Amino acid sequence: MISTSSAPAATRICSDTSNMRAVVQRVSRAEVRVGGCVVGRVASGLLVLVGVAKDDTAASGQYLAEKIAHLRIFGDTEGRMNRSLLEMRSDAAAGADAGPGILCVSQFTLYGDCRRGRRPSYDRAAPPKEAHPLYQTFVEQLRAFGVPVQTGEFQAMMEVELVNDGPVTVLLDSERVF
Repeated sequence: MISTSSAPAATRICSDTSNMRAVVQRVSRAEVRVGGCVVGRVASGLLVLVGVAKDDTAASGQYLAEKIAHLRIFGDTEGRMNRSLLEMRSDAAAGADAGPGILCVSQFTLYGDCRRGRRPSYDRAAPPKEAHPLYQTFVEQLRAFGVPVQTGEFQAMMEVELVNDGPVTVLLDSERVF
């Protein structure tokens, strides 16, 4: 006998809708250089590589900024990852230390699609004229949390140097794909 179950079909998690992406790395230090000159640096905190997709909106960036500011990936007194960047800054404000910050670098290659052939396709990445204002808005949304944010130079060839602390690396997506 064939079963004709009326169970709902599996929900599709991954879609082709646009979504801002970020690779978040906890660092003990990081810097970005353009033409051999340092343009952004953080002593401790987070290195955030961010990619903007076609049709992204400021709401996509707001979701990621809030998630990053509250992401509990810093150690508590027992060494468990249980504290956010904002909590770490709050503790530091009570002392002499300024606390951790963010180095944010735009990276369209987060949208490299390697499913076909050997050369990545960047069709889903927003063109620079669309991506730049959304990237700037995202940076301002991070700063609105009271976090100091340094940046790279949009559309420049950059060298990013970091010391990953842990290592801790997290992938974020405004559509919650991962």
